Amino acid sequence: MISPLAYVSPKAQLGKNVTVDAFAYIDDNVILGDNCHVFPNAVIGCIPQDLKFKGEETWTVIGDNCVLREFVTIHRGTASKGKTVVGNNNLIMAYCHVAHDCILHDNIIMSNCTQLAGEVEVDDFAIIGGGTLVHQFSHIGSHVMIQGGSKINKDIPPYIIAAREPIAYCGINSIGLNRRGFTPEQIHTIQEVYRLIYQGGMNTTQALDHILATMPQSAERDTIVSFIRNSTRGIVKA
Repeated sequence: MISPLAYVSPKAQLGKNVTVDAFAYIDDNVILGDNCHVFPNAVIGCIPQDLKFKGEETWTVIGDNCVLREFVTIHRGTASKGKTVVGNNNLIMAYCHVAHDCILHDNIIMSNCTQLAGEVEVDDFAIIGGGTLVHQFSHIGSHVMIQGGSKINKDIPPYIIAAREPIAYCGINSIGLNRRGFTPEQIHTIQEVYRLIYQGGMNTTQALDHILATMPQSAERDTIVSFIRNSTRGIVKA
């Protein structure tokens, strides 16, 4: 259902069972998946707030089952990546902003007034507390819980709680992991990996080498190691 008071560009591509409420604005070059709900005054697909943008053809791509609440803004990409992508089953609460070339994966919750700068990546099942500010190019890992009002200027590795000022590692997200079906053995592995990284008396490179040499292979071990080794901004400190 599209409200007669909404604007939807004839060039936008909308999936099945999409709801667009009054005063929402969906621009050109938007692909919106099935079963999405765009609430009043949300703006999807406007040109980016980036002075490097020169009018090139870029896109905003949003998956299925997403809820975009009041005054959410999601801008299209630039020549850098060509598109801004929001995956499936995401809840983006009121007044959030997703800037150009961001990549949001699946099952993410962005609480009210969270602001993502350009080219941020957020992995599956991340929960970002309200009023959080995320620096350009930052990477937020899967299954993390981030305290509201945080200022993120480093990468947030997977499975952790990140909080305090300046933002820091505050333990693993054990409650969230339990709720999502992680076994006690998997959670123990995650705890041991981060114990060695943050409390093992080694620098990060040494800790990762030690983890790979001494801990049995597992998806959780390898996810953490791969994330940290591929971090360009460095991870949060203890």
